[in-house]
Amino acid sequence: MSKVKLEYIWLDGTQPMQMMRSKTKLVDAAKFSGKLTECPVWSFDGSSTNQAEGGSSDCLLKPVFICPDPGRRNAYLILAEVLNADGTPHATNARATIADEDNDFWFGFEQEYFLNDPETKMPLGFPDGGYPAPQGPYYCSVGATRAFGREIVEEHMDLCIDAGLNIEGINAEVATGQWEFQIFAKGARAAGDQIWMARYLLERTAEKYDVYVEWHCKPIKGDWNGSGMHANFSNSLLRTAGNKAIYDQVCQKFGTPEAIKDCMSNYGPDNHLRLTGKHETQSIDKFSYGVSDRGASIRIPVATVENGWNGWLEDRRPNSAADPYRVAAAIIRTVKG
Repeated sequence: MSKVKLEYIWLDGTQPMQMMRSKTKLVDAAKFSGKLTECPVWSFDGSSTNQAEGGSSDCLLKPVFICPDPGRRNAYLILAEVLNADGTPHATNARATIADEDNDFWFGFEQEYFLNDPETKMPLGFPDGGYPAPQGPYYCSVGATRAFGREIVEEHMDLCIDAGLNIEGINAEVATGQWEFQIFAKGARAAGDQIWMARYLLERTAEKYDVYVEWHCKPIKGDWNGSGMHANFSNSLLRTAGNKAIYDQVCQKFGTPEAIKDCMSNYGPDNHLRLTGKHETQSIDKFSYGVSDRGASIRIPVATVENGWNGWLEDRRPNSAADPYRVAAAIIRTVKG
């Protein structure tokens, strides 16, 4: 009997950054055509993932996103929300907190990360016991003395394409061994789903090369860029505003104490190490916005201005370890406010 592999992927209860967990369900190929509605609710031991006590450990996996698994034969990747045994959203389920029922919000996330050597715990390109040349030549670089880990990055991009994810590009970043990919989707949940699925594929690809993905926003102290997950976002208001005043109003809302507190509590751990006012960031204790300003908290893209103030905004504060669901939920709360 032919079988299909369904790889259920979910977010656990690890803090400060949730880890991805997964396990495989085998189903009869004759009874599965690749539709999300055909994926049953499954369960797992929440006491082993920091999501339940041992005496009442069952948690449920509700499938919310499916795509082909290009790295395995006869296989699909299933992203699942975690529910309590009674069917209510688990406390670790940030996807359930997003208020975007009509998919009016569009998100483009720029996911930065480092590829690290598991023995040295340092990024690829760092010599044993020392440091490489200062950053400068590594951004969008080519060549064996500047670009490190390209085979992993290229394979990951192809896997994302083959899986049907809307990956829009990749590039080497400013620091040694640092890279970025970009994902865009219409709908906050869809954008978060695709970022998490792309992260899963990256982790699995790096695993094959005996390299690990470092998501921390500032893994190398000193004069080295940290890693962000810049959030480009729009809704109908921003896409059709037609005047600067509306953009000023939205940006000023992000600068209120209430919005700053909400956003920064959802933009990833240890952000104070990254948001220093240097390395293309605004200081964590300040708020600013400006046209084409990568040193601001919120950047207004020049394309938005040239399009008659119809377009999008970029929040540069979310970091690489942030949960895209939490980031999107906070942005939506602020804009709707």
